[in-house]
Amino acid sequence: MRIVGGRLKGRILAGPTSQAIRPTSDRLRETIFDILTHAYGDPVAGARVLDLFAGTGAMALEALSRGAAQALLVDKSIEAVALARANVAVLGLGDRAEVLRRDAARLGTAPSGDAFTLAFLDPPYGKGLAGPALEALRSARWLAEDALLVVEEAKGVEVSVPSELALIEARTYGDTQVAFLRSWAGRGKAD
Repeated sequence: MRIVGGRLKGRILAGPTSQAIRPTSDRLRETIFDILTHAYGDPVAGARVLDLFAGTGAMALEALSRGAAQALLVDKSIEAVALARANVAVLGLGDRAEVLRRDAARLGTAPSGDAFTLAFLDPPYGKGLAGPALEALRSARWLAEDALLVVEEAKGVEVSVPSELALIEARTYGDTQVAFLRSWAGRGKAD
């Protein structure tokens, strides 16, 4: 597993030792970032990135390599948090990336500072975790208005999209579907 683009292209990332963490493949990661660049006007440059169910942190680290300003990597697994922290350290990104151990479906209050403009969610497939995580993001107002979200899920699994988020498109790659969503209300609306 490696960074596939940007200034850190080719740098190796530590991978999981157990089957509990399923990182996004290099090929799919490259495809997602190509789509972001060509179909969505490169929302990565200067972005505040949130990586939920971060695992190795590959999505956020890829975004930082490609010009994102900051990233927050969130996972509830002790193994994933340790792995993400190790990858942040080895790439020398500690000044731009923070790793937080928290349940994505129970995020709580948004961190201080600007809201997130780009979010990646890659929950364990088929467990119904994307919907509750999206709702947690929405209800606690973690997202900037017009934020872009990328959700990976198993092919054929319906992702529950809460109010204030809109599904733009979904694409299928092998056994994975990738959904692109937009936040149209962001932090401006409270429950």
